[in-house]
Amino acid sequence: MGWFKRFRGQERAGKEPAGSEAKSPSTGGPESPAADAASETPETEAEAAGGGLFARFRHGLKRTSQLLNTDIRDLFKQEGRLVDDQLLDELFAILVRTDMGVGPAREIRDQIGSDFRARVVPLRDVMQAVQDKLRQLMAQSEQPIAFAQQGPTIILVVGVNGSGKTTSIAKLGARFARQGQRVILAAADTFRAAAVEQLTVWAERIGAEIVTGPKNSDPASVAHRAVARALESQAEICIIDTAGRLQNQANLMSQLSKIRRVITRQIPEAPHEVLLVLDATAGQNGISQARGFSEAADCTGIVLAKLDGTAKGGVVIPIRQQFQLPVKYIGLGEKLEDLALFEGDRFVDALFADVEQD
Repeated sequence: MGWFKRFRGQERAGKEPAGSEAKSPSTGGPESPAADAASETPETEAEAAGGGLFARFRHGLKRTSQLLNTDIRDLFKQEGRLVDDQLLDELFAILVRTDMGVGPAREIRDQIGSDFRARVVPLRDVMQAVQDKLRQLMAQSEQPIAFAQQGPTIILVVGVNGSGKTTSIAKLGARFARQGQRVILAAADTFRAAAVEQLTVWAERIGAEIVTGPKNSDPASVAHRAVARALESQAEICIIDTAGRLQNQANLMSQLSKIRRVITRQIPEAPHEVLLVLDATAGQNGISQARGFSEAADCTGIVLAKLDGTAKGGVVIPIRQQFQLPVKYIGLGEKLEDLALFEGDRFVDALFADVEQD
């Protein structure tokens, strides 16, 4: 069974509402934005099984995989090598350079030491142990989206400017629209006109209704009106964009907290998800972003954007470890369909796909 099909099965096995077809603000025929969005279907099972989507996932981790391939193989130039303190220290340094952070790298080093210390072992045994430990670190049982039991599911999306936040919102909206959900977007990043304009264009393209406000207006008021509109129109999904200035600005953190309070007054269980969009090319800066936004917005998961081959995707490992935030989705390109559900085992498979172990 293709891995994409299994992803789809996991998603549909969750608390996904059975909604009506997504409605577009436009009233056109087959040329309308809604029709365009509906026609954008994921890869077929045959393409997925043939390596289509996995190949792009693998390409997205190419930089990290090549680092592992080159540097770890250099530790084992001979048939086997004694696992001693020197090898363990060298392995630790290599793992840190993948951006997985000191904590996970230390856990992996200690596991290798526990399993093989004072033994001469081949590269394949060490690499298998590294992969097994990574699978353990990346294991997560959370559903992709915690859908509301009734009424609209409210998704708050946070992240710094330039992280791919607006594009990720569009991809999420298109994904839900393809599943037959009515989607409402809220352009609550009112301090940046370009963000509102960009999200408006995306909304038209995917056939979603959008709620906006005047420039520099209160973002919480836009969020309030969007949730009210979702309740009134019986929409299944409401995705709220937020301002994305640097995460260490106290006023931004205060604004996010205010948006959350306003939403909760309308729907006590909302927001049902708070997704942090992280730029996979940001490296260790992603950790400080995760820390800042988690404190302000109580994030429930991560969307890892821009996993396009230039990133050191290992940064998701320390974020997962430190903040216990599941990775919900990964962005693999610029197209609306370039968004895949994350699965830890497949992440590790792709990370080591180019590592020669013989």
